[in-house]
Amino acid sequence: MGLRKYLEILKIFIKTQLAWRGDSVIQILFSLTRILFASLLWGTIFAGRDEVAGFTLSSMMSYYIISSFLTQLDMSSKVSMEISQRIRNGTFSKYMVLPVNIQGYFVAMEMGMVLFHLIIYFITSVIWVFIFRIRFVFAPDPAIVAGIGILILLGLFFMAQLNYYLGLLTLKYEEIGLFLMIKDNLVAFVTGSIIPLTLLPEHFLWIMKAFPFYYVTYLPSMLLIGRLKGELGMGLLVLFCWCVVLQAIIHVTWQNYRIKYDGVGI
Repeated sequence: MGLRKYLEILKIFIKTQLAWRGDSVIQILFSLTRILFASLLWGTIFAGRDEVAGFTLSSMMSYYIISSFLTQLDMSSKVSMEISQRIRNGTFSKYMVLPVNIQGYFVAMEMGMVLFHLIIYFITSVIWVFIFRIRFVFAPDPAIVAGIGILILLGLFFMAQLNYYLGLLTLKYEEIGLFLMIKDNLVAFVTGSIIPLTLLPEHFLWIMKAFPFYYVTYLPSMLLIGRLKGELGMGLLVLFCWCVVLQAIIHVTWQNYRIKYDGVGI
């Protein structure tokens, strides 16, 4: 019975996406812009070169298509904005009286949005491969495909946790716009969405491996083009541990800050 509640929430948000099709079109066009920019940039960098940092032009563009696909699947930024807006206008109470766990509600909400966009973004990515005539590189070891899938799911869950936590900070700070701006810009860089992290200094990479963002977009993308196979096990372990730690932080934050909410707006 408990699981059925969250499945209903998931279904509701799949239907909600159908009502806001314009957002999907804009996001698809944004992905085109990113891939077009990457094609022009790396086409210039690779002029007269066969490889850059172990990448061929085909593998670099394949990386960008996959990382762009994974980046767009992360809808969790809407979670922090929704929570922040509801707390500030005094309507967060509606979630507190629902017969479901509040965090579970927002995780189910994101899952509904992700499932709707999954097929659309996959089809879009395939179309971009043909439009730009990219020799797509996709070479994961069949034995670790399941592991890659789990890593991607853990990454999406971690980002949902992170944005849920940032949303809860509104209970104390009222305005979290600065936190969200820092998070968005930092995450775009440290997840490898802007440039592959392998192009950065080696000591920086070693530091990044201790943090979860390395495993959210960069490592799955590299694994799917057949690279860094030996890092999957460590990636699963590190990301799982960070999910556990962040969940504990969320629990403490909620217990300490929920009493500050009066439900009457500001």
